[in-house]
Amino acid sequence: MNDGLIPARYAKALYLVACEKQADKKLYSTMKLMEESFRNEPGLQPVLANPYVAADDKIALLKSAAGVADADSPVFSDFLKLLARNRRLDMARGIANAYIDLYRRENNIYDVKIVSAAKLGDAELQRLHNLIKNHLNGGSMELTTSVDPDLIGGFTVSVGNERIDASVSNELKQLRLNLISK
Repeated sequence: MNDGLIPARYAKALYLVACEKQADKKLYSTMKLMEESFRNEPGLQPVLANPYVAADDKIALLKSAAGVADADSPVFSDFLKLLARNRRLDMARGIANAYIDLYRRENNIYDVKIVSAAKLGDAELQRLHNLIKNHLNGGSMELTTSVDPDLIGGFTVSVGNERIDASVSNELKQLRLNLISK
């Protein structure tokens, strides 16, 4: 079966249960924390895929990665037990990503990334924030910024699948392509 389909189905079921128990927002934060742990610790996924590691140890590892205790999030704890019973703990990251995407879609939240050649000042960042907010038609955003000196100057903005590239490196690339095509 498709690896993207299974996590999406689990995420949808988890979202419905979390909404029913009014724990969807808290679970969203938990899933974001867990995804960050996967990103920061590449050795986490191989441990979950290892058949010689006990399911209880994998559950404890995932709870630790998500910063959760049983009393903090019974929905998350029960969900991990379900994954263990179904031998799907190795899909925890895919399910977390699918849950994050589903929650954002259902709550009109956009993941916005701004990459600039140098650190943006508060005024510049506020101006970009306002321009992006107008573009979102009432949706809210989770904004992350980073610096990439390879851009030479300018910035790029990514909102979901859309990307605006106002960097000097892109302008040079376009100029080069125009010169080559003539």
